[in-house]
Amino acid sequence: MSADLPEVPHLPRPAAIEAYGSGGFRFDTMSHRGSLLCLPDGIWAWPITRPDDIDRQALARVFAGSAAIDTLLIGTGTEVWLAPDELRQALRRVSVGVDTMLTGAAIRTYNIMLGERRRVAAALIAVP
Repeated sequence: MSADLPEVPHLPRPAAIEAYGSGGFRFDTMSHRGSLLCLPDGIWAWPITRPDDIDRQALARVFAGSAAIDTLLIGTGTEVWLAPDELRQALRRVSVGVDTMLTGAAIRTYNIMLGERRRVAAALIAVP
């Protein structure tokens, strides 16, 4: 992984997001300021603050763990954003579908899909 990404997750398993706002998230009795990657292998800090910074490198953990993911939800903060075709195609090549939506909607969808035991991941930009 990239040198600027932590090598240890905040939580070594997936968990529902209980609350968000004020620049962070609450999950499993923990809190985190900043954006998050919620993956099947854990919940990770994610150094992304705006949708235009989302690229293949920003999603390196998603690509690395793609064998365990069917759907990636991208919470774009408070901005509507569509993933570039190049990124969508790269994800499709590793059999990961992608949906982009505002962070609140992405959290609600992630929690439902996680509760259904679906193979879901979420890349969530923190909102103020």
